[in-house]
Amino acid sequence: MKLWKTLIATAAVLAMASAGAQVKERTLKFAFQNQTGHPQAQGAQKFADIVAAKSGNKISVKLFAGGTLGGDLQTVSALQGGTIEITVLNAGILSAQVKEFAVYDFPFLFNNGQEADAVTDGPFGQKLFAKLDEKGLKGLGYWDLGFRNLTNSKRPITKADDIAGLKIRVIQSPIYVDLFNTLGANATPLPFPELYPALDQKAVDGQENPNTVILSSKFAEVQKYITQTRHIYNPQALIISKKTWDSMSDEEKKIISDAAAEATAFQRGVSRGAADSALAALKTAGMTVSELPPAEVAKLREKVKPVIDKYTATVGEATVKELMAEVGKVRK
Repeated sequence: MKLWKTLIATAAVLAMASAGAQVKERTLKFAFQNQTGHPQAQGAQKFADIVAAKSGNKISVKLFAGGTLGGDLQTVSALQGGTIEITVLNAGILSAQVKEFAVYDFPFLFNNGQEADAVTDGPFGQKLFAKLDEKGLKGLGYWDLGFRNLTNSKRPITKADDIAGLKIRVIQSPIYVDLFNTLGANATPLPFPELYPALDQKAVDGQENPNTVILSSKFAEVQKYITQTRHIYNPQALIISKKTWDSMSDEEKKIISDAAAEATAFQRGVSRGAADSALAALKTAGMTVSELPPAEVAKLREKVKPVIDKYTATVGEATVKELMAEVGKVRK
């Protein structure tokens, strides 16, 4: 019996040593656009902390906030090349890699974050992630950024027609350009790190982002008016370089996957809790807040139908039909 216990103990020690040997010392660079303190950054820090704990501090995740390593398109390219390991970004931006990701930027698609969670965590969201593999990217999870709202320095937006004539910065995604041009604005795509200077220098009149981004990026310093248009809900794609992923042992992949799942649940809760408090803080900072009446929201929905039709043809009717079927299931 003593011999048997000794053998079991020895086997356990060897197993632990073997598992430990499968986790190499490495540093992963995690780049993203929002500032430290924003829910996106809080999620990234949580992910880094979990990875460190699960790896016995062998895997270090170094955070680069505020677009310090470049804009989203530049960062995605760096992931494909393996010079940056991890990022989180608006999922719709990945339409430059896989056209179907454009559906996440369809205006007025989701009524709330819980609908988005069900769709992105389910078969539809995972099917899109699988398409990234051949593009040198690997999907780890979907985070929350919240509903996008419109700000500007010119005038209050209290009806759909008020958007016309404004020069609005949009993210570097064709559907955003078409969306705001369709609403009568002059859509101007710019990388996020260039946005504050553009607003400050009046190169653009306004921009659109969730309340938390508007607050953490200090846009209240250069924007007077904010309208709760809630025109797009942004699922955020947490992705890792496929080169990095393929270099990892099974043990390391499990650490990263488990950390991503835990950080996702944490980040969504933080982000949604911060949305209302961010709007209150923007009021305190001096921004004038407007809510669109239901009739004006209906006008916006009607105006953007041609954009939805155009991108339905681009991404494929079957994909859009599959997405809407998933949304329908959640609402039931």
